[in-house]
Amino acid sequence: MDSRKVFINNLKGFRKRKKLSQMKLAEICNTSTSYIGEIEIGKKFPSIEMIDIIAEALNIKTYFLFIDESELSDKEYARIQIPKKIKTDIAAEINREVKVILDKY
Repeated sequence: MDSRKVFINNLKGFRKRKKLSQMKLAEICNTSTSYIGEIEIGKKFPSIEMIDIIAEALNIKTYFLFIDESELSDKEYARIQIPKKIKTDIAAEINREVKVILDKY
């Protein structure tokens, strides 16, 4: 898949997973709804500055918009999909459990 198609698919996918309408994403990015719609149908392609703004609005790293998920291993895919807050919470819980085990010995 070419980079533009990957970008468009990822933009739509991340936007929908975040439960954002095109209108809400446009509002956050300080652009028009029609511009977001034109990007998503491939009629227009954003500048690198706008790509950064879109990624920030979606709360993802910019390069995630260019990763072809079909080429990722399960581990790589999971790493991208798990939100940072959940990763932090899981790590904290593991650390608490390890401390409990170590305190017993």
